[in-house]
Amino acid sequence: MPMAIDPVEQGFVTSLARPGGNVTGLATLAPEISGKQLDILKEIVPKLSHVAVLGTSTNAANARLLKEVELAAQALHLKIQYLDVKTPVEFESAFRAAGKGHTEAMLVLTGPVVNAQRKEIADLAAKKQLPAIFPFPEYVEAGGLMSYGASVSDSYRRAATYVDKILKGAKPTDLPVEQPAKFELIINLKAAKQIGLIIPQRVLARADRVIR
Repeated sequence: MPMAIDPVEQGFVTSLARPGGNVTGLATLAPEISGKQLDILKEIVPKLSHVAVLGTSTNAANARLLKEVELAAQALHLKIQYLDVKTPVEFESAFRAAGKGHTEAMLVLTGPVVNAQRKEIADLAAKKQLPAIFPFPEYVEAGGLMSYGASVSDSYRRAATYVDKILKGAKPTDLPVEQPAKFELIINLKAAKQIGLIIPQRVLARADRVIR
């Protein structure tokens, strides 16, 4: 697994420390990600108080992801509005609901349904003038505002070390699942300009990559 969201919840392994079978690798879930994503949104949106969270309830790891967001939101005194999208046709109505809920920003959870529609989500966020933070750089490359999450390139490089160990005789059950060690902040200034948003210099200074 180069980038499993929550391999325990998804049933791939028994635990991170002891996988218990023939599957091991890396997980992308880290409790601090949600808090950092919300922190960044607060930095770029003055007086942020309401955040929409876009996810898919049928995704095995969604409940865990949402719980982490809820805990982080409580600590930051933010109200969240969960928008459940199970099929691509539901995105338009989800964004309309966000508008009615006086949402000031959006956090997008990872999952097959939302990942497959990243261009549509980025376009809808721009259309609604809604600052949004995403889990992976691919969203930003598709026109999204910004992403913060586990480094994709670092995760795949680390996954190669697992392949090397297994080819040399190690058993997957004896190789603990690793959690992210490196995180990346990607910002799209074109998307920011499109919605009339000025990204503070202190945030730009922390970005690993800026699309201009």
